Amino acid sequence: MTDKIVHGGGITEAARQYGGRPEDWLDLSTGINPNPVALPEVPVSAWHRLPDQHLQERAREAARGYYRSGDILPLPVPGTQSVIQLLPRLVIGGSIAILSPTYGEYARAFTLAGLKVRQVSTIADLTSDDRLVVVVNPNNPDGRMLPVDRLHDLHDRQRQLGGILLVDEAFGDVEPEASVAPYAASMPGLIIFRSFGKFFGMAGLRLGFVIAEASIMARFEDWLGPWAVSGPALSIATSLMESDTSAIRDRILQRRLALERILRHSGLHVAGGTALFALVADERTEGIYTHLCRHHILVRKFDYARNWLRFGLAPDEEADRKLAGALESDDFRSVRPKI
Repeated sequence: MTDKIVHGGGITEAARQYGGRPEDWLDLSTGINPNPVALPEVPVSAWHRLPDQHLQERAREAARGYYRSGDILPLPVPGTQSVIQLLPRLVIGGSIAILSPTYGEYARAFTLAGLKVRQVSTIADLTSDDRLVVVVNPNNPDGRMLPVDRLHDLHDRQRQLGGILLVDEAFGDVEPEASVAPYAASMPGLIIFRSFGKFFGMAGLRLGFVIAEASIMARFEDWLGPWAVSGPALSIATSLMESDTSAIRDRILQRRLALERILRHSGLHVAGGTALFALVADERTEGIYTHLCRHHILVRKFDYARNWLRFGLAPDEEADRKLAGALESDDFRSVRPKI
């Protein structure tokens, strides 16, 4: 059995180890908008009844406009993690290549299914045996971004080999111009995953979307079964995707700029990231991580890259001051990187 992957979150366990109440901790361990948008009104019928077809149709239309997917109506799913678990069913023969390092659940899902998994560092490492190629774009955790034309070329390559290209755009909302969703209708064999909760700050809603040719989406829909996404989730998503989201984007970018200023002022090297998190590279990460935990601030560390820490966005200026204070405190001198 492949070991479970440790993700962001885990405030309760951190508080048990380092003290304090979980609600008083500053959680910077996830890549989620720390300022969830106001909930739109949800009709009582969405809570009272099973999700009617019209709710799903409205959500798909809203998603088509929001993701600019043209003739394709994106399929709502109960979080993209749910369809990652189903991906092995699409692969017959060959190997799976994952542009790495990246979100670890892809390799785990394929490995548990008994498939051959190759974690490659560049596109040049791909072989003709790779029937499915996974690219997280922008990437988690280093923010690596492949331009649209490179993804077109990669898709053409996979199509010639009779394979599939999967592009995970979970962190793509802030940069819609980098998405391949507008071209998906003319790219058979392309699968795009989109996350709803990260940008809108509603990860607990457990909602994502799949953009692909009709035959692939029909298979996912069949495997997930009826009523996979709740009526309230569909209703909320429809309202928010039809709204003006520019203020959400602007706030995220402001928070990202504030985070980077704090990290750089503290002498930490920002090695990458996306609009929703920053990746710090430093040889003293274990000491930095422990120091922050003692100040009741949780960040994300990685078992496969001991010199990396990922910092999510702080919600406001008060949280900025808490993080800056911890990184400027006297007891940080023992782990402070040389400037």
